[in-house]
Amino acid sequence: MLIVVTYDVNTQTPAGRKRLRQVAKACENHGQRVQFSVFECLVDPAQWTGLRLQLLDIIDEESDSLRFYFLGKNWKRRLEHVGAKQGYDPTGPLII
Repeated sequence: MLIVVTYDVNTQTPAGRKRLRQVAKACENHGQRVQFSVFECLVDPAQWTGLRLQLLDIIDEESDSLRFYFLGKNWKRRLEHVGAKQGYDPTGPLII
């Protein structure tokens, strides 16, 4: 399933900047950054549970926020990309 993870982390303190890096790193381990604070994560239910718990452990719910958008298995027909950056297909070939 494809899940879009967006976050807003308060970076006014050193602890906030550290949380921002930790959130980005956790998302990078499960998906692809498509905007500054937006990741698309192609995960199975177990991976999703682990990522969600990891993100909830990192953020400070008093000053940060997370949003999760569940696009499911038929995500290709629910996604449209317009703009300068190339679109991203998480099921496409990975070239390193």
